[in-house]
Amino acid sequence: MKKNFALKIVIIFFLLGILLIVGLGVTYTYMLDQLETIGVEQGNIALLESINEQLAQGRLAIIISLAIYAVISILIGFFVAKSLVFPMKKLIKSAEKMTSGENIKTNETQKTGEVGDLENAINIMTNELREKLNEVNRQKRQFETILLHMTDGIIAFDMDGGIIHINPAAKDLLGLTESDDNFEKIFRKLDININIEKIIYLENWTSSEQRKHVGERYINILFAPFQDENDRPAGVVALIQNITEHVKLDNMRKEFVADVSHELKTPITSIMGYADTLLEGEYDEETRTKFLTVISSEAKRMARLVTDLLTLSRYDSKRVTSDVTNFDLGDLAKKCIEKLKFEIEKKEHQVECFVTASVPPVIADKYGIERVILNILSNAIKYTPDHGVIKVYVGFVYNDAYIKVIDNGIGIPEEDLERIFERFYRVDKARSREFGGTGLGLSIAKEILDQNKGSINIKSETGKGTEVVIRIPTKNKK
Repeated sequence: MKKNFALKIVIIFFLLGILLIVGLGVTYTYMLDQLETIGVEQGNIALLESINEQLAQGRLAIIISLAIYAVISILIGFFVAKSLVFPMKKLIKSAEKMTSGENIKTNETQKTGEVGDLENAINIMTNELREKLNEVNRQKRQFETILLHMTDGIIAFDMDGGIIHINPAAKDLLGLTESDDNFEKIFRKLDININIEKIIYLENWTSSEQRKHVGERYINILFAPFQDENDRPAGVVALIQNITEHVKLDNMRKEFVADVSHELKTPITSIMGYADTLLEGEYDEETRTKFLTVISSEAKRMARLVTDLLTLSRYDSKRVTSDVTNFDLGDLAKKCIEKLKFEIEKKEHQVECFVTASVPPVIADKYGIERVILNILSNAIKYTPDHGVIKVYVGFVYNDAYIKVIDNGIGIPEEDLERIFERFYRVDKARSREFGGTGLGLSIAKEILDQNKGSINIKSETGKGTEVVIRIPTKNKK
């Protein structure tokens, strides 16, 4: 098919050449005929012989011209075939390879011939290009979806500081409005002194990270330049992270260290003071007994604190080995009340325990749950004035057994309820220290219940009492 196309070109060029050469020959012959006519009329023999000689030379020139032009036509045909047809052939083969031999038809029927093959090849490549573009669009939509649902904020700026892209999280974290539409406005609003040119060109000498307090949030902003396909600077990306929880945890850690130091320093100071006093002079038996009693009390308090810290540490590091068994929660609650009988009688509290008959056995660490119940009951006894009323209910709901402890004590302020499970957090530190508390009891109780897949909830009102509900899964829970 390709050779026919080249042959057609050769024939066309050859015919055009013949017409041109024949035309020139006819014109040349006509002119010589006119001269011959003039020579005959004048009887000029020399002129006639010259004309006949020129006619013979003209015919020879025409024949030679036709031969030369035939060769030229063949060369032109070969050149056209080499420069046009062969590349078309390669293009078609390349397109066929790109489609893995698939026959893609356009306009209902596939065209034939050299031009048709070229058109088919272009159509094939167009389909391939369309598929590639569709793939790029899919990836772009996926990327936009990821940015849309990211909790971290992303803002991309061009070299002039204009916004290329911004996701909703960035607008929310920075509190941006429609007027905040470029790099300078956004970070000037946040009182951040930073220059986009320095980030791009002086990355190694410029701080690329900023931490700011925006409203009730703490945010961290990381700046990073990006480049185009030619490795030239193209703009800056700002990553905005909400680090409020990290800051709170860090503050809690610092507060925890400070509280531990304080709680340990106080008894140590007392022990050292009374011990030094005893060593400095002679005291009567009553004074020495009083001093030694204080030393013993402070030492025991410090021992309780260290024990509670070690317990929390074991729960944090998952090094506590739980002996999970089935047991009756009602019986355990009654035993805990019996263990605290001395404290109850001392404050003349009225303690009542009500157990629902249908409570199934629970599956948990009995020793740990006992510790939780004793902690809750001890708090109720400590913070309920003399002659108070404490009621204990044991029941079953939604595959969970529960213990509800209700007292009419001093209660807990509403603003403190969210923090009572924090380590060393106490509503009234002086009062807690007076009762011998370490500030870790509720933290340990929550850790124990979390490990046993249980929960604890506290409701309270200042001056009206507190309600604590502990829920523990039964053996029937899946």
